[in-house]
Amino acid sequence: MPLYSYKSQQYLSVAWWGCSASSDETKSFEAKLDFHFHFLVSSIMESSPVTVTISALDAGHLTLPERLFVTDADSEKRTTVPSLSFLIQHCAPGKTRPTRMLFDLGVKRDIERYTPSQQAHIAERQPVIVSPDCRESLLSGSATITPKDIDLVMLSHVHWDHVGTPSDFSSATFLVGAGTLDLLKNGDGPLYPADLFNDDELPSDRTIELPPVSLSGVGSGRPQRTRPSDSALARIAPYLDADIWTWRPRFTFSSTLDLFGDGSVTVIDTPGHLHGHVNLLCQVANSKYVYLGGDCCHDPRILAGDKGIAMYPDGRGGLRSVHVDTGAAATSLDRIRDFVESCQRPVETEVVVAHDGAWRERNKHRFWPGKL
Repeated sequence: MPLYSYKSQQYLSVAWWGCSASSDETKSFEAKLDFHFHFLVSSIMESSPVTVTISALDAGHLTLPERLFVTDADSEKRTTVPSLSFLIQHCAPGKTRPTRMLFDLGVKRDIERYTPSQQAHIAERQPVIVSPDCRESLLSGSATITPKDIDLVMLSHVHWDHVGTPSDFSSATFLVGAGTLDLLKNGDGPLYPADLFNDDELPSDRTIELPPVSLSGVGSGRPQRTRPSDSALARIAPYLDADIWTWRPRFTFSSTLDLFGDGSVTVIDTPGHLHGHVNLLCQVANSKYVYLGGDCCHDPRILAGDKGIAMYPDGRGGLRSVHVDTGAAATSLDRIRDFVESCQRPVETEVVVAHDGAWRERNKHRFWPGKL
């Protein structure tokens, strides 16, 4: 039985162990197994000698109607929230300067560059605040890093409020989840038509899709991976070794990828919200991690278990949520919760989702040039 799935697979089933046990014995076994799981997670997490620094960046704001996102909502409540970006700096031994990566780019500063269908959608999210965007926040934080100094841009997914203005980062190689380029070009069914995306959003000669994840997608008709060009692969060779990228179970997650090959940044396949949606687990100090959750949820109360994922009419006689597959999104949230709960001291894990306005207000000192 793999470590990552012991909870979700009902590991306490007596039949699973092929034995009989009293209620007290079962409880005792549960406590012992839970202790060993926490110990193993902590031991694994403390093993990487390389850390990264992370700084938050303002990348625009949008306004969300609460009724579309959480259960038991105030039907009239609308909240203006950030679309956060993060600057991640990775300094490998022997390197003269760190590799600089952005995770998500937020909102475009030029609304007119969205498609007409995107603009119609954005009209329902007003007010939308485009300044400061990702580029402006990066420049205002320090004169030492400019957009041309960014080596890599990874997008959690390609919804309008995360893709920003890729042309600002003309030297960067872009990293996206498998199926993203297909999604941008062809959309994904009636609720996600192609005109909700810009098919020329990302530079084809500088974009690399992560390897496909077996059985992690939602639905058999999910977008297909586009093979990266040789020129794009050559561009990342100084920073990353794509040849060693393999999805593996780790912690409570079924599919993770070691981005730099040293355990400092782990990509988490997080299906449910949109095809190709990924999160990052970053080691920022010994026994201290930051989990960047993208749009795993749009309100931290959902992750905390205080609220559920809202369902609303899809305009076709059925119900939908803000996720392409609500069940898969809920499963991803369960795995994140299990992971956080499994991390006991001395391991500390902070979860930050892309639209958490309360987190932004509490942590303004950790925005660039500050750090998490």
